[in-house]
Amino acid sequence: MRIVVIGHGMVGSRFAQDAAARVPGAHVTVLGREDTAPYNRVLLSSVVAGKADADAIALVSPDADAVDVRQGVSAVEIDRARRLVTASDGSVHRYDRLVLATGSAARVPQIQHVANPDGLVPGVSVLKDLADAQGILAALPKARRAVVLGAGVLGLEVATGLAARGLAVTLVHHADRLMERQLGSSASQVAEGSLGRLGMTVVTQASVTRVVERRGRISAVELSNGAEILTDLLVMCAGTIPETALARRAGLPCERGVVVGTDLASPADPHVFAIGDCAQPPEGGTGLVAQGWDQAQRLVDAWAGAPIAPRDDAAGTDRTNVVRVKASGLEVVTMGLSGKFEHGDRLLRAVRISDPAVGRFVEVVIHEGRLVGATVVGDKATATDLQALYTRGLPVPSDPAHLIVRPIPGAAPASRNAADMADADTVCQCNTVSKGRITDAIADGCESVEDVSRATRACTGCGDCKSLVKEMLVTAASDRKVPAMAGTGEA
Repeated sequence: MRIVVIGHGMVGSRFAQDAAARVPGAHVTVLGREDTAPYNRVLLSSVVAGKADADAIALVSPDADAVDVRQGVSAVEIDRARRLVTASDGSVHRYDRLVLATGSAARVPQIQHVANPDGLVPGVSVLKDLADAQGILAALPKARRAVVLGAGVLGLEVATGLAARGLAVTLVHHADRLMERQLGSSASQVAEGSLGRLGMTVVTQASVTRVVERRGRISAVELSNGAEILTDLLVMCAGTIPETALARRAGLPCERGVVVGTDLASPADPHVFAIGDCAQPPEGGTGLVAQGWDQAQRLVDAWAGAPIAPRDDAAGTDRTNVVRVKASGLEVVTMGLSGKFEHGDRLLRAVRISDPAVGRFVEVVIHEGRLVGATVVGDKATATDLQALYTRGLPVPSDPAHLIVRPIPGAAPASRNAADMADADTVCQCNTVSKGRITDAIADGCESVEDVSRATRACTGCGDCKSLVKEMLVTAASDRKVPAMAGTGEA
């Protein structure tokens, strides 16, 4: 079976690896626009914040013997009648099945003078790929002030990262609250208070309308409320737009994204599939990499003839819908129903704790004995416990208040020391990798975080589990050492 994958990002590269390994007779070709190996886009904001090096966010590349990867080569045309893909280097690739994993592009708002004929004005940037991150890093030595447009997940991560580097940061957001898709008013107020304590200025219900240049670089921005803010940098985190141009030219149905059915195939062509940010499945796209990974796994399972696990959830909960903000000095995690959720005809129970003075907010939403939503600000341990309950669909105590006032039975322990964790406890929440699985991988010869990632996929998501994996590696190395005087005692 000839499989062509267009897109070599976090979703496309994972699908290619799994398809080559599990689909009988598969020959996989990947066309990747960027001239780099796949990397973890989720951690780009950590690169900007100085918490991760660009080299450290590289992902495991597919085995060259199993997958033909064409880096720096984009697809320019799809001939569905002949099942051919023409690439930018002139090569033509025949397929039996075509998988679109083209991802999304950063949305650039309509701002006066934000660009010139050569592109964005120097000092203005988005953050969508590694080149964007490197451009921001190059501008930092001469920057003292920054404006970040957009207070979604990425905007919060970038703003706190720049503030941690010593810049005076103003965060500008169009809505009346931060992360309005995930946070209600109370949670947003707690988060905003935490940002204030970090020295940041937050401006809501406003947007940037004009860029002011001086000597060929940005020097200030004007806001819709009439204010002018001096700045050396403007980073636009205003959302994304699914990459559908190629699919549209091929005559595939597209709305916001490439329309697909529950089988992830286009309704216009059973040989063409779409996964990740570019896809628009019946349940809608979340923009989260976990949804793309889940789609990749479902597609490989179907083609490999593996049994498809039933999605039995009385509340219709998408267990991949977990949003985690990786911000310097601000912890925010949401899952499932959060913010201004509607009860509808379901009997939902909600309990919350709000303590703005210390920057803590926790809310849990329960349906028929299961956690179907949670919002956590400023409490990493509780967020970890709740995420374990949510992703596993475990039953919760009869009194939901116990979820936020004492440790949760059956979930991951509040302690995040690997030594205190049981083998069944989850170390990598993003990929549901247990301590036992990592221990086995180390016993089989893994000697570095990269080795463990290659064997288990731990540390390839948000990166929070990397310290635990390092701890386990150090412990294993220590256990392998034999004391010099062992066995030399007197009889």
